[in-house]
Amino acid sequence: KIFQAIVSCVGADGTIYIIPKSLEIELNELMTKIQSNFICLGLLESYCWKKGDACVVKGSDTVWYRGKVVELGVGTLQVQYIDRGCIEMVPQCHLYPTTLYTDTPPFCIPCELYKTIPIGNFWQQDAVDVLQELLTNEEVEIHVQELPGNTRDKLSINLYFGGMSLSSFLAYQKYCVAEDCQEILKMELGDVSVLPSYTLPPLPIPGDIFPVRLTHLVSPKEVYICFGPSKNLMKQSATEGDANCDSKTVSLDEALKWCNKSVKYFPLLTHFQREMPCLAEYQDGLWYRAMLLSVQEFDPVKILVQFVDYGSFSVVPANRLRHIPHHLLKYPVQAVRVLLTGFKPASYDKNAERIPYSPEWSVEALWAMMKCIEGKQLSASILALSPEITISLYEDDENLVHMKLIEMGLAELEE
Repeated sequence: KIFQAIVSCVGADGTIYIIPKSLEIELNELMTKIQSNFICLGLLESYCWKKGDACVVKGSDTVWYRGKVVELGVGTLQVQYIDRGCIEMVPQCHLYPTTLYTDTPPFCIPCELYKTIPIGNFWQQDAVDVLQELLTNEEVEIHVQELPGNTRDKLSINLYFGGMSLSSFLAYQKYCVAEDCQEILKMELGDVSVLPSYTLPPLPIPGDIFPVRLTHLVSPKEVYICFGPSKNLMKQSATEGDANCDSKTVSLDEALKWCNKSVKYFPLLTHFQREMPCLAEYQDGLWYRAMLLSVQEFDPVKILVQFVDYGSFSVVPANRLRHIPHHLLKYPVQAVRVLLTGFKPASYDKNAERIPYSPEWSVEALWAMMKCIEGKQLSASILALSPEITISLYEDDENLVHMKLIEMGLAELEE
């Protein structure tokens, strides 16, 4: 009842054609046979085509596909690519009648969304455009709800892309009415009356040494890290456990890829509250999970945000902030703030240029720390979980990272 599929086509009537991932190898083998059997075809003499005739059709990519004539025309025929679902007007010179492979059923399955009624009882062109833009050639998760009464009917499904329900998404955009999804919709794009929040990832057991990746350096003492795989993790939060109960756990990267594809349909933020989760556009033009920290300017409005999966900060205009779909909150933050232990700022380094937001440290010490960790395979061990997570950070040779700062006279050992 639940499987992964590729959306091969979205028809003009909103029909969603899917190819189950489990059939991809078989389809590729059939396509290889077709190419080898029809590679040397000459021009076809005049042929009396009939509606429903089986054929092979040369696509715009010069590849031969299985087809079926659905409408007759003058000089051209309307043909459906039966393994992809799409319908095109094709010149007769690009068609060839054949009875080969007619005993093999089409690989694509026509589908409709379960208990989802389009506005006006048929899919409007703008809704079809959205479906085509979002889904074509993308991998999705299919939940079968009702089998068709006969082979000509459509399979009734719920479709999920990047963890989001397609029916709920379309209903939110007012392209349709989906039964029983009103409560889901309130959650899908957030409800500011109840401020949601991100969760921390499961932490390694204190004392264990585990790989880490440093994502952001605030000062030589304060950093953000991503945990690498560890055999011993502390008990997961309920939220993280729920995320792993999905039929197929969609990775955060995959969920964000889908969000970037559909982000223009998410509403802009108009309500700003400290620590409110959101999507924020970074300098690379991509959207990432973020958290509001403070309003920096009022005309125009600019907001200080933190990108929670990296730890970095940025001041962005309000038009680069959007509501975050609720399903993205089930993923724990990837970057965790930690304090490094075992060293402190050098007491005699008073006249050097200071870090403005952390004046106990010199800018030279910050640059030196960056060079110490650049390109290194780092590992860490948790020493304390409260009041703040405190770690020892090691280089790839298992030496403490801060020892080089001490050798350079930029830091001292802590008592």
